[in-house]
Amino acid sequence: MMKKVTLLAAVLLLLGLPLSAQEHQVVDGIVAVVGQTIIKKSDIEQAYSQIRLRQGVQNAEAERCNLLESMLINKLLVHKGMVDSVEVTDSQVEEEVQSRLQRAVQQAGGKEKLRETYGYSYEEMHDQYFDILHDYMLGQRVENELTGNITVTPAEVQEYFATYSPDSLPTIPTQYEVAEIVIEPSVSDEERERVRGELAELRERIIKGEKFSLLAKLYSQDPGSASKGGELGFFGRGDMVAEFEAAAFQLKPGEVSPIVETQFGFHILQLIERRGNTINVRHILLQPKISSGDLLRARITLDSLAQEIRQGRITFEEAALKYSDGTSKSQGGVVTNPLMRSPRFDKETFIQLYPGIGITAMEEGEISNATPITTLENKSAYCLIKVNKVIPEHKTNLNDDYDRIQEAALQNAKTKKLVSWCNRMVRTTYIRIADEYKDCPNFQVNWPR
Repeated sequence: MMKKVTLLAAVLLLLGLPLSAQEHQVVDGIVAVVGQTIIKKSDIEQAYSQIRLRQGVQNAEAERCNLLESMLINKLLVHKGMVDSVEVTDSQVEEEVQSRLQRAVQQAGGKEKLRETYGYSYEEMHDQYFDILHDYMLGQRVENELTGNITVTPAEVQEYFATYSPDSLPTIPTQYEVAEIVIEPSVSDEERERVRGELAELRERIIKGEKFSLLAKLYSQDPGSASKGGELGFFGRGDMVAEFEAAAFQLKPGEVSPIVETQFGFHILQLIERRGNTINVRHILLQPKISSGDLLRARITLDSLAQEIRQGRITFEEAALKYSDGTSKSQGGVVTNPLMRSPRFDKETFIQLYPGIGITAMEEGEISNATPITTLENKSAYCLIKVNKVIPEHKTNLNDDYDRIQEAALQNAKTKKLVSWCNRMVRTTYIRIADEYKDCPNFQVNWPR
């Protein structure tokens, strides 16, 4: 609820869209060591720069101390996960990486504009995200074991809210509750056969002796693995979509699979190594493309549907249930904010998901025209948006913001549990902090000084 950075917020900041290359030009060095992991000066400066750009900073020294403590706690969780052999597979990390990369591509206006916008190529951003997300997910697994069963009662929410003076309560910017109707055109049979034919030719070249890894680098359309020769890393059962997994686990080392179709496109696979109940494979992915004609038909269909809704011939909710390809169709198209786990969006978050819709110019009950979007599965589609509710800018209060305050109270309770756990862990874990940060006055954990 408040602007103060919470204990793991620094890690979350590093998962946002990257800064320009200029923001990273700092003299690097090791700021802290936790077990076998390190925190670099550039890690703190990157997170600090994002806070400064997003909300401003009143006390630079205190803010950097907050960020360091967030990172120290995450590293302590990661250290515990390593000691306890908590497993996070490469495929699980890759799924999260792809979700964030898709958002970056959308905001930059295309993969080829990433370096111009952020100072990094697609592959460089992929590697950055992968390392950060692996540690974050490992830390989250351990944290969930510690705090996953904590709850707060309505009385505790009110008690937490009462700890803040009226002058310290933040102003909540205008928020929106929206619903969507999405039409995702199907790929034509001709296009599917064309792609299948191309992949069959690549498979034949491999069977005749060409290197799978080289052809994966040249032709695979999986951006996360193509630069690695198609290699995905070790994964177990349940980590991949069913069709892909079934084909992968049937292979012998070096064997090339038949063509496999999944929701992502067409694949061929080669088993690299089997290790216990896990395997490592490389693959080549080719994705059928939706034609411009199919996209135009989706747009025309949605524009016609919008007119019918505006004229009262069908409600938006009925139309969503009948026509939408979106996952929210059974809820009348009502969209949940994936960052807040609530139906409310601020302007910035909404624009990330629907960059072509001017939400600030729309009124309650208004329906947009058909607008092109890229789905979270990186597929081209068109959508209609209806503004169900506009919540004007206001001071935080229990009536309008109970869900937000409840979440803050819950996080506060979890933080107390986490701090208590950290104070026990630091007694048996090797931790070293650089002299320039040893005098931070606002540490919540009793770190070695």
